Amino acid sequence: MNMKKAWRSRLCLLSSVLCLLITGCSKSVVTQESYVFGTRVEILIADAPETVAQTAAAAVLRDFDELHRKYHAWQPSELTTVNDAIAAGKSVDVSAELAGFIADTQNFAQQSRYRFDPGIGRLIQLWGFQSDEFPPQLPDPADLAKWRTHPASIMQLHLAGRAVTSANRNVALDFGGYLKGVALDRAAASLKAAGIKNAIVNIGGNVIALGDKYGKPWKIGIQHPRRPGTLATLELRDGEAIGTSGDYQRYFELDGKRYSHLLDPLRGEPAQHTQAVTLLIPPAADAGARSDALSKPVFIAGAKGWQEAAHELGLKQALRIDADGNIEVTSALNQRLVFVDKTLNIKVVD
Repeated sequence: MNMKKAWRSRLCLLSSVLCLLITGCSKSVVTQESYVFGTRVEILIADAPETVAQTAAAAVLRDFDELHRKYHAWQPSELTTVNDAIAAGKSVDVSAELAGFIADTQNFAQQSRYRFDPGIGRLIQLWGFQSDEFPPQLPDPADLAKWRTHPASIMQLHLAGRAVTSANRNVALDFGGYLKGVALDRAAASLKAAGIKNAIVNIGGNVIALGDKYGKPWKIGIQHPRRPGTLATLELRDGEAIGTSGDYQRYFELDGKRYSHLLDPLRGEPAQHTQAVTLLIPPAADAGARSDALSKPVFIAGAKGWQEAAHELGLKQALRIDADGNIEVTSALNQRLVFVDKTLNIKVVD
């Protein structure tokens, strides 16, 4: 099975469900779509002149494309230039924007007890996930053992102004678990600056909402990780963001076992106890970034630690689906969700 095609079909299905839910209205909704960050992107704008909406949406998509190209983890980019310098033991000057990303993600790494760590690009490469295709093969045992003996972390980067250095040449930045969230926040700011008050932006299931749809909340569908269609629906309020991390997007299967791109930095291997985690983040300037970055540590923490991780990160609205398909959801999020399948095994937790 071509995993790239499978991944795209999953994402398109999610996006189709999202479109179906939020465009079921007789009044005009301006829509623009693209394929950026390795996934399908949708921008829908309501209650605005069509020319204004089209121009604003196009500006957002251009910004997405620029972010994707500048910070691509394995194609020539500003990020690969930095990683090459680190590997050579050299100091490198970075843009103010990239310096901000490094400082921001170092903060997320500390908050999450390093379950979220964009400094593990070499590990991601070892597992074959810095690619558009995911061949079903495990890393070379010797290479993986070497990485585990000398692991890397973004905390091993030293940032002095715009100068970046590291004593560990294994550190390599990969913002794949963060940049979509940043893009959401930028999209919201850009649309507001253009006079757009009512819109929704979807980057492969990471979503942020502005205003409403002609007086009604924007409604989205959360993808079921193992079945076609929607697990639950949710009405988003102005400024809220939602992020999902799942093992059904970037993965390969070998000998009946699934290996996803969601790597545990502390163990050096994919987390295999969880199918998906969804977070709902209240309005804030960084709601998108938080929805993207913080879903990873909650996913990786697993059955024994996900609730504690969520509490430590200040997350009150979270849902986790374990490897067997059992669902745990915080009471705060459960009050907002409408589950489509009434036969699901759902446990509500504090």
